[in-house]
Formats: sequence, structure tokens, C-alpha cells
Amino acid sequence: MSMNDTYQPINCDDYDNLELACQHHLVLSLELKDGEVLQAKAHDLLSRKNVEYLVVDSAGELRELRLDRITSFSHPEIGTVVVSES
Repeated sequence: MSMNDTYQPINCDDYDNLELACQHHLVLSLELKDGEVLQAKAHDLLSRKNVEYLVVDSAGELRELRLDRITSFSHPEIGTVVVSES
């Protein structure tokens, strides 16, 4: 998948769960559409040029993950969320 692909906004409920994770700096288990699986602390949500990103702290490094590239995320407080497009 190219980063130039048209951004597909995610479901509002899924976005709200990511917002909650950022507010509480939860460590999430994330599965990305390219097959990567990582554990990372939710840091912030941002929008740039009509594309939304989840900023995470992964092993001390800040990464920006396009929301439409996240397959699912989980944490004991919010359960497992399978991301769907809006």
C-alpha cells in the first residue's frame, strides 16, 4: 500500500476509542494492514492534509500511523477494536 492512497476516514466510535487511549496514554497492541504488530503507547491524534494519524511511542521512538492503516487495536480497558471505515 502506498502512502499516496486516498485516505479513508475510520468509524467515529473507533476514533473515539483511540482518543480515549491517547488521553490515558494507554499501551496498545496494534495490528497494521501490512501485517506489522506492535506494542506502543498512544500519544496523540493529529490531522495533516486531510489524513488522520495516531502518534505512538514505540520503544522510545515517536511514530505516526495512518488511521486507515490500522487493522485493530486492543487494551484491557477498552477491549479489542477492529477498525472499520466510516
